[in-house]
Amino acid sequence: MKILLTGANGYIGMRLLPQLLENGHEIICAVRDKNRLPLDPETIKKITVFEVDFAEEVNTESFPKDIDAAYYLIHSMSGGDNNFDEIEARAAENFNEYMAVTSVKQVIYLSGIVNEEQLSKHLASRKKVEDILFKGSFHLTVLRAGIVVGSGSSSFEIIRDLCEKLPIMVAPKWLQTRIQPIAIRDVITFLYGVLDNEKCFDQSFDIGGPDVLTYKEMLLKYSKIRGLKLWIISVPIMSPRLSSYWLYFVTSTSYKLAVNLVDSMKMEVVARDNKLQEILNIKPISYEEAIKKAFLKIEQNLVISSWKDSLVAGRISNLKEYIQVPKFGCLKDEKVLKVDDPEKALNNIWAIGGSHGWYYANSLWKIRGFMDKLFGGVGLRRGRTHPDEIYTGDALDFWRVLYADRESKRLLLFAEMKLPGEAWLEFCINENNELIQTATFRPKGLWGRLYWYLMLPFHYFIFGGMIKNIAEGNYVSHPS
Repeated sequence: MKILLTGANGYIGMRLLPQLLENGHEIICAVRDKNRLPLDPETIKKITVFEVDFAEEVNTESFPKDIDAAYYLIHSMSGGDNNFDEIEARAAENFNEYMAVTSVKQVIYLSGIVNEEQLSKHLASRKKVEDILFKGSFHLTVLRAGIVVGSGSSSFEIIRDLCEKLPIMVAPKWLQTRIQPIAIRDVITFLYGVLDNEKCFDQSFDIGGPDVLTYKEMLLKYSKIRGLKLWIISVPIMSPRLSSYWLYFVTSTSYKLAVNLVDSMKMEVVARDNKLQEILNIKPISYEEAIKKAFLKIEQNLVISSWKDSLVAGRISNLKEYIQVPKFGCLKDEKVLKVDDPEKALNNIWAIGGSHGWYYANSLWKIRGFMDKLFGGVGLRRGRTHPDEIYTGDALDFWRVLYADRESKRLLLFAEMKLPGEAWLEFCINENNELIQTATFRPKGLWGRLYWYLMLPFHYFIFGGMIKNIAEGNYVSHPS
């Protein structure tokens, strides 16, 4: 079958793609920016990549027409927009217009469980998208899932942050809300199982694992598996705003996403029935087994993608706007150092951030990350998806990867921290084996210039020490 995969570089799409390819399907990956598809060259050869933003004006002229099925995996909740529901509705309506000029037979949409009478803004948006897609000129199959548990999923990473960092939690009463988590591997199995299955046409199905738990039980089970001691004290006085701040400061989520998550966490998310399990003969794994498998992936460095790498999870929404580093009206700190072993230095560049740190004065980087959190920024907690691989579009602590090419030995980062201006950090190794490290800052007004000059003493030591440790090639060593 010829299948259109929207949201191909998202958390679910990156895991569904290998399954579709293994079963011999021809795949068209629909993405907003083809440079942000972190796939190896062999996989790229097997697919077709098509650039389209479904939230923008419809243009069907070059859109692929001869498709048999499509997966709709587009979501916008993690962005900073308060009107994400309007964006999601517009994208769904535009998607229907695109599908109208194709030969598509079935569309499969991954939604959220929406069985409560009063829905959060996030779940109401998912339901509205479902209603819009049902008006399309195709057979629709909707899978409604609650919390998805797997390496790199937002739910898993938030639970992980809370349990690993807080042995004692003073938690809000929504920790008693019941939910039905499902393993990412089972979500993928369901998504593939309904493909071209006429029993599933024009229907909505709830999918979930075998366990119905409260958030408190999920945290305690996680801690037990990890061998951690955890005490949870529930208090009724924590307002949604306080709960949002609590999630924001302790975990890697943005404040906007924390607000939407807390809003949804007050809703019970439990499947109505197991009808689809019976149709497809699928037996989902338990929550505890899902946690163990997630850590198996983490320990083997096999995390395919992370929700934090979504552009809408940070400050920018379009890499192309920032890929050209400005030359005029900017303040720069450029350092050049000859390297004896370019390959080791390149490995150090590709391992920067996350648990490896920034090669000099890591305590100051942590303080800067904490200050960023205080002022509503992303902080340092996003880390990185892979220990020694970087792809364009990745989140890297409080930076966003704009360009990453080992062959040309160049890495370009854009700052997503709170700043009175815009900042870029670039590393490259030239043909003379010189490591060039350039920090560029485009200030916004007088405050921006004042910020730069106040930071100059810190820049002198931090950037000087950083390039020295990267160039020496003995600070971090990874095979290429």
